[in-house]
Amino acid sequence: MTTASRLPDPYGQSGGSANLADILERVLDKGVVIAGDIRINLLDIELLTIKLRLIVASVDKAREMGIDWWEDDPSLSSGARRREIDRERSELARENEQLQARIAELETGSGRGRRAREEVPDE
Repeated sequence: MTTASRLPDPYGQSGGSANLADILERVLDKGVVIAGDIRINLLDIELLTIKLRLIVASVDKAREMGIDWWEDDPSLSSGARRREIDRERSELARENEQLQARIAELETGSGRGRRAREEVPDE
C-alpha cells in the first residue's frame, strides 16, 4: 500500500508566519539602521578606518527623520538637475555680461587713445 507524502508548505504560507512582503512593509514603515566601523591598526597606528551607515526606510519615514538628500542630488532628482542647469545658465549669463562690458570698455579706451595720438602732431 502506498501513501501520498505531504510536502511542507512554502515559507509564509502557514497561518502564523509573516511573508516577505509583510516583513518588508514593516521594515520600511519603521525603518532600520545598521551601523558599523572597521578599523585596521598596526602596532597602535591606525592605518584605515571605514565607517558604514545604512538606513533602510520608506521615503516618507526618511523625510520624517529629516533625511532628504536625494532631493538635492542632480543624478537622482530631475528637479535638482533643473535647478543646477538654471544656476549654471545664470552664472554663464552673468559672466557673458561682464565680458561684454569689459570688451566695450577696452574698445572705448583704445579708441580714445587712437584719437589722442591722431590729434597730437608729430614733431
